[in-house]
Amino acid sequence: MIEGVSVTELVTHTDSRGFFREILRVTDDHFQEGFAQWSHSLMYTGVAKAWHVHGKQTDWWYVAGGVLKVALHDRRSGSPTEGETMELFMGDGHPPILLGIPPGVAHGCKCLSGPAHLLYVTSRVYDPADEGRIPHDDPEIGYDWVAGPPIK
Repeated sequence: MIEGVSVTELVTHTDSRGFFREILRVTDDHFQEGFAQWSHSLMYTGVAKAWHVHGKQTDWWYVAGGVLKVALHDRRSGSPTEGETMELFMGDGHPPILLGIPPGVAHGCKCLSGPAHLLYVTSRVYDPADEGRIPHDDPEIGYDWVAGPPIK
């Protein structure tokens, strides 16, 4: 697990009508940075968006439908997990989670089953000066976005 990344398991209340699930509360310990903007991204199967990194902004991601493969890479100098990469799956058929991504952690996703709906809250209003982009095939990160699951 990358230092500062939070994965919060969400509780789902299901009955014959469907379900109810709380995603994020202002009083949650992992939401100390606060709310600035709420966004919705729709991605079609096969689409990859990578890499993004912010210098100041924290993101909280929730997948409301579809399946995303998410990768994170710690680019923070001096972090105890500097240079580490982690991967997780979000959405249909996976435990419902809220993913917190701190500043300095590069992040991206690939839609494995779509359309996928990524809902995310940010701690700051969109600022192009805080929107870092890294090529998807950056050799320093060394992550393969087209690799499938390991054959066992």
